Parts: sequence; C-alpha cells; structure tokens
Amino acid sequence: MERDTAQYPDFAFNMRELAGSMGDFGTLFPLAVGLIAVCRMDPTALFVMIGLTNIATGLIYRLPMPVEPKKVISVAAIAQGWPAALVTASGLGLGLLWFLLVITGLVSKLVKKIPTYLIRGIQLALGISLGIRAVQMMLPELWLGALAIAIILLLRENRYAPAAVVIMVLGIVVMVFRENLAQNVDLGIGWPRFSIPAWSDVWQAMVGAGFAQVPLTITNAVLATATMIRDLFPEKPVSERKLLLNMGVMNVASSFFGGMPMCHGSGGLAGQYYFGARTGGANILEGLIELTLGIFLGRALLSILTAFPMPLIGGMMFMVGVQLARVVIELRRWPLYLALLTAGVSVAFNMAVGFAAGLLGAYAVRWLIRRGTIEGNLEEV
Repeated sequence: MERDTAQYPDFAFNMRELAGSMGDFGTLFPLAVGLIAVCRMDPTALFVMIGLTNIATGLIYRLPMPVEPKKVISVAAIAQGWPAALVTASGLGLGLLWFLLVITGLVSKLVKKIPTYLIRGIQLALGISLGIRAVQMMLPELWLGALAIAIILLLRENRYAPAAVVIMVLGIVVMVFRENLAQNVDLGIGWPRFSIPAWSDVWQAMVGAGFAQVPLTITNAVLATATMIRDLFPEKPVSERKLLLNMGVMNVASSFFGGMPMCHGSGGLAGQYYFGARTGGANILEGLIELTLGIFLGRALLSILTAFPMPLIGGMMFMVGVQLARVVIELRRWPLYLALLTAGVSVAFNMAVGFAAGLLGAYAVRWLIRRGTIEGNLEEV
C-alpha cells in the first residue's frame, strides 16, 4: 500500500479518523450477524466487548489497529450452528494458546524464519479473497456496490465528507426507507454478564475449529499485520510478540463476558488506512460506536444489521481488496514467483496450506540455486 508520509499525532478525532474507523466494518458486520442470528450470541456482550477492546488497542498502540472476529472460528460456528457457549469458549482456548507461544519464545523463532515475500503472498491472497467476497455481496444489487465504489473514488481524500462516512449515512437512509425499523428498535440499557467457560467447551471448540485457526492467525493477524505496520508507520513499529500477547489478553478477557473470539488482521488495517485512519483515535471512535450499539441497542441489533444494504459494504471491501493486492508490485523474480504461489494456493485452499506451499517452494528454490540448477540470488530468497 502507498504510505502517506505526513506525520500524525498519537490521537486525532475528526471526520477522517471516523471514516477510517468504518473501514473494517466489511468483516465485522456479516460475521456479527451470523453469530447473533445462528449461534444466538448476546448482541450486547458481542458489541460491548469488541468496543472495549477497540478503545484499549487505540490507547495502547496509538495507531489504527483492527479488531475483527476470528474468521475460521466464526465461519465454522455459523456453518455448524454452534451454541453461544462454544463460541465464547474458543476465545479462552486460543487466548491461552497465544500466551503459551509468547512465553516459550516460539513466535520469535517463527518470525525469523519467515521470508517477507511470503507475507506479501498472504496479503495478495487476502486481497483476492476480499474482492471475490465483495463481488458476491454486491451482486444482488450491483448498482449499490458500483455507487459505493464511485463514492470512494470521488471522496476518499475529502476531509469534510469522507467516503466511508457518506456510504454509512447512505446505507442508513436506504435502510430506513426500505424497512419499518421503528417497531424493531427496542431501546434499553444492557451490559455483559460474567461467566467462566466450561473446560469441556474449550476443548470441543479447539478441536472443532480452534486449532485450524492457528495458522491463519499467525500468518495474517501477526506476521502480515506487523509487516504492514512497519510499511505504513515505520516510526511506530509493533512486534509480532506484542501483537500475539495482546490477542491473548483480549480473547481471555472477552471469553469471561460472552464476547466472540477476536484477532487483528492486515485486511482490516488496510481498510482502516485506505479510508483515512492514521491515529489511535480511529479505534477509540469505533469502540465508542460499538459500545453505544451494544449498550443501548443490543436487543435490536440483529434487525438493524440484517436490514443494512450489504452491497454498499461490498463496494468498500472491493476497494480494500484492490489495495491489498497491490503489495506484490515491487517484488521481482523468485520472490514474486513464490509470493504468487503462496497466494494462488491460499485462494484455492486456505491460507495455512498456501503458506506451507510457499515455504516449501522457498526451500526448494534455495536448494536448486545452491546446486546451480537454476539461476538466482540466495540473498533475495
């Protein structure tokens, strides 16, 4: 992604940051609807916990830092109809696993052995996957998706009417005209309740999808996110160890209050940055929005989120996918080929398999270069 070379403070609260805070809604909205509707998760708990986590990460990192549902867990839970207790328990299991990786130092050893071009391949795969998902979301009403893209192209740099804010307002207008929301909006103050997940649920959730989540989190939420932060905010680098430790804390804490399993992600960061987020203020603003929704509209959130025109979100996701896919432009020769291999296998299967294919390919290329079978520079590979 292209880096804005201007210097920004740790916190800003303006229209640009507000627009950037909405750049990650494309991931949050669909999965939140599924977890609430299918798994019967408490909307108040889900939004209050992600809101508090956003505010905390904004204060800690002082830069945009996406907080998203863990995709493998969320998709498996929705597809298989997990009960809410099982979804919550998965957060505790994964949080404890992240602590273990940090304490043992395994994450630091892993980081040293992963070539940057493989991370670019993962980012490319995520961009392609986001683009495909975005087109699927836009197809029911392609004109709305095209309108969102047009608004982004026209207003993304506008300080007074940022694209993401305009799109959200447009979505609310469309929603109000199409749906009789007044009868579904049940105002009332709610707050999450404390409970400890059962260890049997923790193990069942980890076997069901938790262990499958690990490679995706390591590659996308840790390695790719840390790399992107160094690209976009070189003056504020965040180590892979700190990202993993933070995810351990937020998942364990969330699991005690009925929240969903959460992670960071390079796609979410790309979305926030693309729509204008440059400081920790974006996370704080997003957190305040989510807290307000959870506390005052918790019981009506399913109706509201279901009624929101998703083709508009699809248009936003499509443009973020394009930006993510551009990360391989600067690669050449074997790093480019291996990044494309990683991306292709990731899109065809999943990111864990794609990452493994890219890593095996890298070792094979190094071996062939040493033998003189193929031409190449070992320092590049």
